[in-house]
Amino acid sequence: MKFGPIPVADSGGAVLARAIKSAGLTLKKGEWIGGDKIAGLQAAGIAEIVGARLEAGELDENKAARHLAETLVGANLHVDVTLTGRCNLRSDCGGLFIVDAAMIDRVNMIDETITIATLNAFSRVSRGEMVATVKIIPFAVAIASLDRAVGIAREAPLRAAPFRPQRVGVISTLLPDLKSSVVEKGLRALDERLKPTGSKITIEERVPHETGPLASALRRIEAATDLIVIFGASAITDRRDVVPSAIERAGGRVEHFGMPVDPGNLLLLGSLPGDGNGKPAIGAPGCARSPKENGFDFVLDRILAGIPVHGKDIMRMGVGGLLLKTGVRPNPGMPADG
Repeated sequence: MKFGPIPVADSGGAVLARAIKSAGLTLKKGEWIGGDKIAGLQAAGIAEIVGARLEAGELDENKAARHLAETLVGANLHVDVTLTGRCNLRSDCGGLFIVDAAMIDRVNMIDETITIATLNAFSRVSRGEMVATVKIIPFAVAIASLDRAVGIAREAPLRAAPFRPQRVGVISTLLPDLKSSVVEKGLRALDERLKPTGSKITIEERVPHETGPLASALRRIEAATDLIVIFGASAITDRRDVVPSAIERAGGRVEHFGMPVDPGNLLLLGSLPGDGNGKPAIGAPGCARSPKENGFDFVLDRILAGIPVHGKDIMRMGVGGLLLKTGVRPNPGMPADG
């Protein structure tokens, strides 16, 4: 691409690099110069512009951005309008944004002229929300570089996983010193989390904080639910504690205990027999009673979007897992029950 001052008389086919406002004439940066614009510039007494000319083997910024964006689009996403070398991708549904970070890095490393920016992987998104943007930095890009980017983007296109309405059962365990207001707070917080997803609390039970009664409640509500959330009266501190023991006594298993997310460290992920595929049961950390983001959201959202969660998935949540802005635990070591 040739860039620099161009005599107006010779500027046909160039792209304007700097906006011009003069004597009733307004031209925006990025506009292509044709005969009518040349006449307008000359009438305004402008003899020279700063612009760019494409050379052989190059594609203009808008066509390049659009082509790469259309390659990146996967399920439940669409491409927005393209302007000034930028093309945005938006979600067609409420759900989670799925992106392969390694693929984005590979594309961004090809050439400084080609850039892709996205939301974090597994971000909760709403219908119409922007999830990614492709920006071509100069006015043109080498077709060879663009072809490499497109080839990589095809390997793992971006997508959105829509939330699937689910029947959520909630069991709260009780101890004599646990106030009913604490139980109600947890239910309200969960209800607010579920509202945007289409899922609902369909069964709610309260039992003593003991293995036997909790196991009985799990067996009792399992068939009528798709997901069970357990709010323990006391934080889970060991795989042999009340909540994990009750899951196992009910015929289920503990998939993973603990997570590298704070607040949320003491989350437990279990499964019940269900239809044979394993029905998720979450032993919620104490911070899940708060509406502020915590580790519980990381696991809950994936399950509600139909994305399987295993122990290894939880172990990979550490980067971005320090949620300093939640205000749940403002000081290091301050108790928050998980």
